[in-house]
Amino acid sequence: MPTPRPLALSISLVSALVTIHAQAQQPVETQAETLEGLTITGQAATKTETPFVETPQSTSTIEREEWESRGARTVQRALDYSPGVFTNQIGASNRFDYLVLRGFSDGSLSNTFLDGLKLMGDTNSHSSMTVDPWFLDSIEVVRGPASVLYGQASPGGVVALTSKRPQFQQGGELRLSAGNNAQRSVAFDLTGPLGEQQRVAYRLVGLASAADTQFGPVEEERYAIAPSLTWDINDATSLTLKAYLQQDPEGGYHAGLPYEGTVVDRNGRRISNDFFEGEDEYDRYERTQRMLGYELEHRFSEAWTGRQRLNYLNSDVVLNQVYAYGWAPGSDSELTRYYSGADESLEAWTLDNQLEASLSTGFIDHTVLVGADYQRRDNRVAWPSGLFPTIDAFDPQYGAGPIDMYATVHEDHELRQTGVYLQDQMALGNWRLTLGGRYDWVAITNTDLDTGDASELDDTQFSGRAGLLYLFDNGVAPYLSYSTAFTPTSFVDAEGDLLPPMEGRQIETGLKYQPAGTRDRYSVSLFQINQENVGTKEQPTDPYRAVGEIESRGLELEAYTHLTDSLRLQAAYSYTDITYKRDDEGNQGNRAVYAPRHQASLWGHYAFQNGTLAGLDAGLGLRHYADIQADRANSAEVSAYTLVDATLGYDLGRLGLDGMSARLNVTNLTDEEYVASCNSLEFCYFGAERGVLGTLSYAF
Repeated sequence: MPTPRPLALSISLVSALVTIHAQAQQPVETQAETLEGLTITGQAATKTETPFVETPQSTSTIEREEWESRGARTVQRALDYSPGVFTNQIGASNRFDYLVLRGFSDGSLSNTFLDGLKLMGDTNSHSSMTVDPWFLDSIEVVRGPASVLYGQASPGGVVALTSKRPQFQQGGELRLSAGNNAQRSVAFDLTGPLGEQQRVAYRLVGLASAADTQFGPVEEERYAIAPSLTWDINDATSLTLKAYLQQDPEGGYHAGLPYEGTVVDRNGRRISNDFFEGEDEYDRYERTQRMLGYELEHRFSEAWTGRQRLNYLNSDVVLNQVYAYGWAPGSDSELTRYYSGADESLEAWTLDNQLEASLSTGFIDHTVLVGADYQRRDNRVAWPSGLFPTIDAFDPQYGAGPIDMYATVHEDHELRQTGVYLQDQMALGNWRLTLGGRYDWVAITNTDLDTGDASELDDTQFSGRAGLLYLFDNGVAPYLSYSTAFTPTSFVDAEGDLLPPMEGRQIETGLKYQPAGTRDRYSVSLFQINQENVGTKEQPTDPYRAVGEIESRGLELEAYTHLTDSLRLQAAYSYTDITYKRDDEGNQGNRAVYAPRHQASLWGHYAFQNGTLAGLDAGLGLRHYADIQADRANSAEVSAYTLVDATLGYDLGRLGLDGMSARLNVTNLTDEEYVASCNSLEFCYFGAERGVLGTLSYAF
């Protein structure tokens, strides 16, 4: 397929920008030296600058260098080697960043934060936001409840994204990529100071990409740009203005197929892992998202600092999809098909005000954080649906139109949340005690725009956390913590009212270790999470009741170490046992879907420093997933699978091409054909086939 014209225009634009930028200013350092020196300005688990080894909760930080060396092109792929995170919930789909944390898939799409503020998507719709990792500097995973600082969130945890920021040193990078399935992309990153006084710095980051997929005619396409400006108003005050504009004209594949025919044979036959069950004329997912915001920080004194962060988000989503829903009655090869559509317009505001103080009371040092935040979301949706003719899964014939179209649903989804929170991190010698509390006012209204009927929820919630840690002089730190979470749902009861929010509580103990003066990190954690008020019902036609309970217990191990200056290893293991502890649907005692009981990974990366191979680096990774339930009744399992990833890079500066480097990435090296997970026996998701991607970068 020829490169789309907008992509060609974007390549020309990038070339012009790089030329103008290079002519305007002489570089001070290479981009690698400038950008790799960036550090995270805060910890998502505490909203303060707290070292990993002093945080009484399980966390992982993934730096940009790590995911770029592995060739990750989405946030979920960047977390492939993180413990406690299942990244294959919908298999090869890249439409959303599905992240299952400690077995909890509820709300996973809404538990992503950008620069400390929630990406206010609507999980009761198709309007969930994504950020391309090219625009990010780091990703932090906080495992376990974090409602004490962020309000509504899944008890499994949150994922905090940190965007690239303007730098007061000149730098830039241009990246060109191409691969199988007609992958092609161009990206640029420019940063540096403005003006003689150098009190202002800018950053301009952009990307254009497109690709075919393994599923028939389905394509992916993206254009995004992120300008930002930092003004050091004076030595105590700084202001950062930023924007993120992203358009996805083609949103890729997002559908599932029956367990029988994918995981196991259907009368001796298997469906091909590149089978497309839809109709090209009716397949579309287009998303446009716009974000504008600012960050203001003022240091009142050495002890007191105030911050305000605001983000405005606006998005439009259009969906057309023909999808399969099980085998047609009486047929060995025909799949039943339906049509689903959406036209959605979302608008959201998030605002967070913080006051941080570093104080001493006698022999105790305090880091106190006081905050008040506000979240608002309004999403107007139109959902058409219909019935399509069946399709032969083994000999598909396309070109069919709808048999019947049903009435379109028109709804308005509103959310308002106001929260106040207080956190005190106390240091007494080697002891670290963290206490926090938060109170929230939540109002949710879902309105049927055709009838005027509305489902409403007005609720207040208290969230808390207590953590105790002892930091030995050798860098070993055992800890114990207790925390709570709440998650509103879209389920309604017999009266048509929204169910009360699900409430979660976790107790966690663990051990962290970070040798002094190194970037190495080691951790082990044991946890138990109980989530109550889970919507459940005795019969499929019955209304929901908030009587269910889910329990997740597990063990997580992570090691990130530099064995030598050349060799880096990252290893992780997760054991997750998540079950329906109370349930009216007959699943009590059963394990949840989307949660591998065993998940292990190992990534090794070696960089040659001397000799004829100097400038060459190579990496190899293994990911293993086992014991995944295919349905809530636990009547079937997904087969275990192991994936191999590899990378090979070379610094072309060794050949006199200063600033240039090349990299080859291969995911699923052995081209394993596998089913990644299942939501039910009707919807199982093929995993991604082998992916090959070559990248040429120029840093200046």
